[in-house]
Amino acid sequence: MIKDNQKYFNRLHIVLDAIIIAVSYMLAWYLKFASPFSDIDPNVVGAYSMRTYFEMLYLIVPGYLVLYYAFNLYTPKRATVHRYEILNIFQANTVGMVLMMAGWYMIAQIHFSRTMMAMFYGINICLTTLGRSLIRTLLQYFREKGYNLKYILLVGYSRAAEEYIKRINLNPQWGYVVRGILDDHVPAGTLYKGVKVLGTIENLLYILPENKLDEIAITLSLQDYDNLEHIVDLCEKSGVHTKFIPDYNSLFPSRPYTEDLMGLPVINIRHVPLTNTLNWWMKRLVDIVVSLVGVVVASPIMLIAAIAVGCTSRGPVIFKQERIGLHNRPFRMYKFRTMKVQMPSAEEKGWTTKDDPRVTKVGKFLRKTSIDELPQLFNILKGDMSVVGPRPERPQFVEQFKEEIPRYMVKHQVRPGLTGWAQINGYRGDTSIKKRIEFDIFYIENWTMSFDIKIMFLTIFKGFINKNAY
Repeated sequence: MIKDNQKYFNRLHIVLDAIIIAVSYMLAWYLKFASPFSDIDPNVVGAYSMRTYFEMLYLIVPGYLVLYYAFNLYTPKRATVHRYEILNIFQANTVGMVLMMAGWYMIAQIHFSRTMMAMFYGINICLTTLGRSLIRTLLQYFREKGYNLKYILLVGYSRAAEEYIKRINLNPQWGYVVRGILDDHVPAGTLYKGVKVLGTIENLLYILPENKLDEIAITLSLQDYDNLEHIVDLCEKSGVHTKFIPDYNSLFPSRPYTEDLMGLPVINIRHVPLTNTLNWWMKRLVDIVVSLVGVVVASPIMLIAAIAVGCTSRGPVIFKQERIGLHNRPFRMYKFRTMKVQMPSAEEKGWTTKDDPRVTKVGKFLRKTSIDELPQLFNILKGDMSVVGPRPERPQFVEQFKEEIPRYMVKHQVRPGLTGWAQINGYRGDTSIKKRIEFDIFYIENWTMSFDIKIMFLTIFKGFINKNAY
């Protein structure tokens, strides 16, 4: 069983990483000092001998292993997405290199080859990534053959249990096998996606002593939460690893934010990183810089657009429309006017649709290329908007959607944006509001400055011209 062999696998993993780190370092040394392309004497390298270089491995190998542990590179492969593992490898090696450079600077070390260490940095990332990929491939092969499987028992039949089973069935490479479900309300023999209800929860008393389980997942329905403490007590006495999957997961983000109030755990329904003062100021500073640069760079385009709008249709060049922003506060959002001047009642109609007769010829081009949105750079300077964030909506639609779309109002916990995660994924204009909100909430819960930079970069290629912008 896995619980008997996992510790040996983890130790082997550490040994393999240590070997890869050492090999990467020695290969970098060889390429720099001893390869056919090098004219340096490998026995005496600058002020340091070959022996001095290799003695550094006594610090580098354990130091990098500690960094790998700090960056969660020794968590079970089932619990990590491969691309995140690669990102963690990159981050750990980057931190390691920065620490070494800082250490050399502090002790005024100028003789150690920076070129060799740069080679080590690149080689180690590549070889470690390759090694991790091979391990994943081998584990998947063994699991397909029936080895390295994790046997799980679910306690409680609920929506959480069904969702858990669905995900396991969709990801056989995880190597999870659900033995069955125990529940006091659903009859024994009931099947869900090939998983059978084996009996009542009290059957734990007979199943746990057999010691044939790797894990117990408590998936009780809300009505049975009174029994939670008793069930946890039974499971922990057996020594089987136990985890809890709440039956109200739709209310919580994927990574809930918890607080400790003098020993009392508090789960925040929504984790919003931008409520942190430092994050807020960082984002605001970037907004000011980007919007100022944007105004300067885009000023010729905005001038041409303003002249085109003014010369081809009657009415103001800039169109001001009320939108709902941060903390549900209304503000005036600026755009180049792309429609014929209308009565206020006509403006309250639905979204612009394809071949909408209200849109002018110039306006159609401005919308298609998103040039009509450029005046919102001034909204960003004023603080009404941000460069990146959920797109703001008109008051009448906010009132409608907050009743129809679950969690719609969460988007108003941050400033609205000129561009956003939903928009670069194609959800703008007359598209699914529900999917748009899903992307917006993902952005709000997972905000980082690097995520903002990624969205800005992708906007250049995917955000300006869009088939759904009519």
